[in-house]
Amino acid sequence: MKRILVTLLSTSIMFGLSGCTQPDNKQTEQNSEVAAVSESLNNNPLLAEYSGPYGGVPAFDQMKLTDLKPALEQAMQLNLAEIDVIVANSEPATFTNTIVALEKAGSDLSRVYTYWGIWGSNMNSPEFRAIQKEMAPVLSAFNSKITGNEQLFARVKAVYESDELSTLSAEEQRITWLTYNSFASNGATLEGDAKARYAAINQELAGLHTQFANNVLADEEKYVLFLTKDQLSGLPESIVSAAAAAAKSRGKEGQYAITNSRSSMDPFITYSDERDLREKVWSTYYSRGNNGDEADNNALIKHILTLRDERVALLGYDNYAQWRLKDRMAQNPENAMELMQKVWPAAIARVHEEVADMQAIADAEKANIKIAPWDYRYYAEKVRKAKYALDSDEVKQYLQLDKLREAMFYVAGRLFNFKFTPVPEGSVPVFQADVKVWEVNDLTTGEHIGLWYLDPYGRPGKRSGAWATTYRSHTTFDGKKTVLASNNSNFVKGAEGEPSLISWDDAETYFHEFGHALHFLSATVKYPTSHSGVRDYTEFQSQLLERWLTTDEVINNYLVHYKTGEPIPAELVAKINKAATFNEGFKTTEYLASAMMDLLYHTTDPSLIEPQKFEQEQLAALGMPTEMVMRHRSTQFGHVFSGEGYSAGYYGYMWAEVLTSDAAEAFAQAPGGFYDKEMSEKLVKYLFEIRNAMDPAEAYRLFRGRDAKVEALMRDRGFPGTQ
Repeated sequence: MKRILVTLLSTSIMFGLSGCTQPDNKQTEQNSEVAAVSESLNNNPLLAEYSGPYGGVPAFDQMKLTDLKPALEQAMQLNLAEIDVIVANSEPATFTNTIVALEKAGSDLSRVYTYWGIWGSNMNSPEFRAIQKEMAPVLSAFNSKITGNEQLFARVKAVYESDELSTLSAEEQRITWLTYNSFASNGATLEGDAKARYAAINQELAGLHTQFANNVLADEEKYVLFLTKDQLSGLPESIVSAAAAAAKSRGKEGQYAITNSRSSMDPFITYSDERDLREKVWSTYYSRGNNGDEADNNALIKHILTLRDERVALLGYDNYAQWRLKDRMAQNPENAMELMQKVWPAAIARVHEEVADMQAIADAEKANIKIAPWDYRYYAEKVRKAKYALDSDEVKQYLQLDKLREAMFYVAGRLFNFKFTPVPEGSVPVFQADVKVWEVNDLTTGEHIGLWYLDPYGRPGKRSGAWATTYRSHTTFDGKKTVLASNNSNFVKGAEGEPSLISWDDAETYFHEFGHALHFLSATVKYPTSHSGVRDYTEFQSQLLERWLTTDEVINNYLVHYKTGEPIPAELVAKINKAATFNEGFKTTEYLASAMMDLLYHTTDPSLIEPQKFEQEQLAALGMPTEMVMRHRSTQFGHVFSGEGYSAGYYGYMWAEVLTSDAAEAFAQAPGGFYDKEMSEKLVKYLFEIRNAMDPAEAYRLFRGRDAKVEALMRDRGFPGTQ
């Protein structure tokens, strides 16, 4: 199976029906139980094997919430029966009858989690949240039954310590270690009361994480600002059209809706001339989870931190971050913090320069204000125009969502030899009308690689942000399985008949998430566990793909004006390049503030933490500029508190950015630039295909010939002394 759960529902887990050799009588009974439960699954479409074309696809057209709870319950029952078969095997533990059997176990549950993920992220509703609240602790208890199974861990440990290990392939050795380490890191070595307490904490945390996420979503859905025509001063036509469409979809035709999402908030406070409205929209967005009502997350944060600290203490760790980072590239929180502190002084120094430039403009306009957080983007845009004669809205006219998608396909063809072909509408089920699907093939051989699903637009019930996921990953150990990859965004949909235009930052995000999809699609690994990610490495590949947005081939062929079809003018491209590091202080500081606070939360005694006070005091101690806030304020920091995928690991974006900048310089220096054939082959072979079947540090050295250096990142951001 994939790595034993550290974070509930962070990815699909537990694959397939176990296979055993020469079963004894007890095993025969266990196999019969598995078969009986398996037969009952056929009546529930959420549990059924994927069917149809392309190696089978999820039955999104048959999703019914009434099927979800029984599907989860039956899949858990089957999975536990599969585990019983593995444990009951009278033969000595081997890689095949233990590790491979675990890799196969749980495929039915994995399919249910695909649908769970759609309801949780793309189609959330009060009805789903009720099921989620009920089942999250149940699922946690189920996971603990597996990770706490002493007989199962004994078999895994026996394989890990056996002479057989040295005879296995490199990938097989690594997944054996990953499996052993997942058990050992999640309480398998504990006994008695300590083991029971560990499981109880996991169960309680599952409910708290779910509540945190749902509170943020509730505030995003609750607060919508409806404007009238006389309140639109400064807003470009594209934003006005999108706001009108958003209002119409909410039954307020003739008005203009600014929703409580980043994709709506950000452009509004960048362009609106109405300072009081900018403050209102800014305050509403950054107050999510912090309104002193039933959706307030402050108490939840303290409770989560307390439980996490208690849990890792059972394993002998001083703090949560120490436990979390032991198998990451950073290895410990000190190394992670050291990297960020190398960048922090230059970042805040740049912020002070940016604020001075903005204040000068405000003073010249006799605005009679001191730059506040809701002014930053607005006056930064004025500085951009004054310093670089660059208008973000002018750039936006050349950033059409569909054209950018074509650009991504072009890059995928050049680097990965992939061809994307639209799947005929109706031939593959989708969960929402806006979702489109493409088949991915090898350009040379025509081999089917997989499918790519795209859900690009924001809507009520869809969580904010952008993300990538898989509905099936590439494996070959139990028959070849092709990839079902998905990208999800919250772009504001253009008015009817008009293209969706997005900002330069959003275009980078679009490429970023597509990088994750290419990472899924290019995999050549054999086993499911090889897809388990190292958090401070998995963002590297996607961050690197952002660099192809600025290549000449993309700019000259896909950045065309949405009305005239004319390519973006060379002089505008020159302005974009000249302003490449503009506002870098803001972007780096708002990210680093969140990442450093994440580590501070997880290296401090929770009894000393009152979230709002702690956030204020720690940021003040760091010298955080008062004209801005952290990108994810504590009460809405879903990366960290709605699960454990990024907890004590948000620094990973910066760690990965060091690799990204270093790798980008390797391409820039290659004879063929960013489309250099030799570099592209190394990119795919060592950085994308291999997934987690090799230690990431070793894989990067094979690509680059050495470890990455932080100086490339400093040069990228134009910080002092790095030119």
